Amino acid sequence: MEDRNNKLVLFQSKQIRRIWHNNEWFYSVIDIVEGLTDSPTPRQYWGKVKQREFVDLQLSPIWVQLKLESADGKKYGTDCVNTKNALRLIQSVPSKKAEPFKIWLAEVGKERLDEIENPELAQERMKILYEKKGYSKDWIDKRLRGIAIRQNLTDEWKERGLTSEKDYSILTAEISKATFGMTPNEYKKHKGISEKSKANLRDNMTDLELIFTMLGEKVTTEISSKEKPEIMTEHKKVARRGGGVAGNARKHTEKELGRSVITKENYLKIKSKNQLEKPDDK
Repeated sequence: MEDRNNKLVLFQSKQIRRIWHNNEWFYSVIDIVEGLTDSPTPRQYWGKVKQREFVDLQLSPIWVQLKLESADGKKYGTDCVNTKNALRLIQSVPSKKAEPFKIWLAEVGKERLDEIENPELAQERMKILYEKKGYSKDWIDKRLRGIAIRQNLTDEWKERGLTSEKDYSILTAEISKATFGMTPNEYKKHKGISEKSKANLRDNMTDLELIFTMLGEKVTTEISSKEKPEIMTEHKKVARRGGGVAGNARKHTEKELGRSVITKENYLKIKSKNQLEKPDDK
């Protein structure tokens, strides 16, 4: 769903965490085991399979340790397998669900290959997912545009030698603070999004909130491209300036509208409320 940032996929009703690593998807072994077995203790179950199938038989490990986000919002080292080794894992776990899982993996793999060949398919799939959640076409268009602008910004940061997600988070916080007066984490609290929730802040934004988010990131990209900052302190200054442009535009907009652009509600709640309050046409 998020062109290499879609960290969750679904197998039936189970969420499977995944991460883009070495140019392919790697899936959480624990999540796969839970999806196959419905075991209340998938970690222990995997430990027994690992011991029996690989340690005792002295087979080469099929998994790698990668950091995935857990329920508490923190990232921990987690056993992960690519698609090929996920199929090997399935063979090691006796389960009636194995065959549907193989079909599911094949479909996920085909989708990814198709999207590499034609990136527009990824956008179409995202549009469908957002439509199913109840978002309007106008909102979806802004969200997709925002994703593209965000990708341009991270590409610019990479061009300047920044590759750490931590650095990206720091700079994103600077832009957000200058634009809205809040960091993303503070904004989540403002909207009542739990720290443990995996909900994306931008999926909870209104049209105007998305627009000013895009403006801050786009201006930051343009300034960075022009001035080519080399050290983190310079990047922070650029991020504050880019966010400041959006922040000033937000304040001017609020003055004209006579209300705050920043809201505690998310787009879907506001849309639902407006639909309930709208009188029926007769």
